[in-house]
Amino acid sequence: MLPEGYEYWQKSIVSRIQNAKLQVSFHVNADLLSLYWSIGSDILEKQQTLGWGAQVIDKLSQDLSLAFPEDRGYSVRNLKYMRAFAEAYPDFPIVQVPLAQLQKYPIWQVPLANLQGEDKDFVQVPLAQVTWYHHISLLSKVKDKTERALYILATAQEGWSRDVMLMQVANNYIAAKGNIINNFDVTLPSHQSDLAKYTFKDPYNFSFLGTVALQNELSIEKELAKRVTDFLLEMGKGFAFIGRQYHVNVDGDDYYIDILMYHLQLHCYVVVELKAVEFIPEFVSKLNFYISAVDEYVKTPEDKPTIGLLLCRSKSDTKASFALRGVTQPLGIAEYETRKLFADVASSLPQIEDLEKNIDENY
Repeated sequence: MLPEGYEYWQKSIVSRIQNAKLQVSFHVNADLLSLYWSIGSDILEKQQTLGWGAQVIDKLSQDLSLAFPEDRGYSVRNLKYMRAFAEAYPDFPIVQVPLAQLQKYPIWQVPLANLQGEDKDFVQVPLAQVTWYHHISLLSKVKDKTERALYILATAQEGWSRDVMLMQVANNYIAAKGNIINNFDVTLPSHQSDLAKYTFKDPYNFSFLGTVALQNELSIEKELAKRVTDFLLEMGKGFAFIGRQYHVNVDGDDYYIDILMYHLQLHCYVVVELKAVEFIPEFVSKLNFYISAVDEYVKTPEDKPTIGLLLCRSKSDTKASFALRGVTQPLGIAEYETRKLFADVASSLPQIEDLEKNIDENY
């Protein structure tokens, strides 16, 4: 028999070990970035002040590779990345972004609120939050310093791998985040409203579903349930998948919610309604009904008010905004994207008659 309190004590030790390992990996990454920045800064100085040419990088690469044959970090390409890293971030170990440049990204004020330094006109984003390989990818893919800083922040918060981060860059995550049409300001307390707006985005990218014939809501639900890991990754950190075709009974009648989720930071259920067509105002009424049903039959007193998310193939922002006027339940409306079906693009392919005509003309 284990003594009383052992299980709690054991879990606390496991937590301490995990935190210590995390801190060790963080410091190792910070030390590596510091080393690479200092090498890059030295290269910049020699080239700018002493006029050393590009060939110095080739020679340095050879010498460092001989001195440290087991290290693969001193290739010509990587040394050039070090120089670019030092040039891009002269304020290492942070990148300073003027608040004025962040005005076009108002939704990011929530995670940036605690990153202001002594100079209140700037936000300071620590660079060691992501790895060297994240950084060199961002340097080549994202030229704007403000956007790079936001992707560093988002990558650290969401725990993205480099490949996932690059996918989010390709999907223009920075602009999509918080872009959802919603009524959160009038249906949720201010602190909950800000977090809710930051939690959702528009559009959502479901290209991981491939080119299957997603012609109706049921087929989309099935595919999302099969690829639940990808689905949760696209939804963002904090979402938990409860189920699809979630059953609720209202006054003797059965209803089935497309997808029911829970958000751990918002502490609320999220009712997801999928529509494989363009948005029409009538969709809001049905989702509003489902939100009420979950609040009544599923939500506990500890949970915050349920939020609805309506995902449509396309929408008019004006119509969506009009449809939310007067709605008292918290609700957001966004689009989702998938890969185009073959039928959608077939018309743009050259027809057999055209191919035959071109062959006859050229041979």
